[in-house]
Amino acid sequence: MKENNERIEDLQCGGLKIIQNKALYTFTSDSVILANFIKIKPSEKALEIGTGSGVISILLTRKTKAKEISAFEMQEEMYKLAQKNVELNNLTGRIQLINDKVQNYNKHFKNGEFDVVFSNPPYMVTDENLPDDSVRYLARHDLSLPIGELCKQAGKALKFGGRFYVIYAATRAAELIYNLMDNKLEPKVMFFTENGKEKTNLVVIEAVKGGKHGVNVYPNLVTNDGDGSYLEQLHTRHFK
Repeated sequence: MKENNERIEDLQCGGLKIIQNKALYTFTSDSVILANFIKIKPSEKALEIGTGSGVISILLTRKTKAKEISAFEMQEEMYKLAQKNVELNNLTGRIQLINDKVQNYNKHFKNGEFDVVFSNPPYMVTDENLPDDSVRYLARHDLSLPIGELCKQAGKALKFGGRFYVIYAATRAAELIYNLMDNKLEPKVMFFTENGKEKTNLVVIEAVKGGKHGVNVYPNLVTNDGDGSYLEQLHTRHFK
């Protein structure tokens, strides 16, 4: 049942819908970009770290051939919202939600169990002078999931040769790459997003566990035109 502050939106993808709660954290274009980039084969097991409202996993049930996706969400409010969204789209048998920190990964799964791991994690640096445990704050700041911990858990979950897809702040690209490689996750494909006003915002990376050195850098993805209008390109661009 839809509650106060909630609205149902059409994801414009095979009839999928999403409940958003304006009092909590609502998804942004980051999620759409990452969902368009991820590749999952029918035989592969996939894991999401920090699913939020469940939007990326839900989109991937249409955009890829994934048969089953497991997804961690530590915040109970967001976990319950993700449950509602999974049920709304009749995906209960395809998306398994876990209300726990990914740091407790081994309570739920074995090391090297997954072929694909993906995450749109909080990437704003935590300001220790502004402590806050609100849902929105934790969804945006890396207090509960520092970049090193994210890469450590992704590396633990992946099989040798498995793929990790992640989107992060462009200003922290060097930090992300360092932590990926420190956990034997070799960047193989990457690109940056820009807003059409010569400002680079995000970095998107596919890294392979145990992969050889060498990265393919795609042209920047422009997510808005000069006056800030949303581009259809965001929905239609394909990554090969």
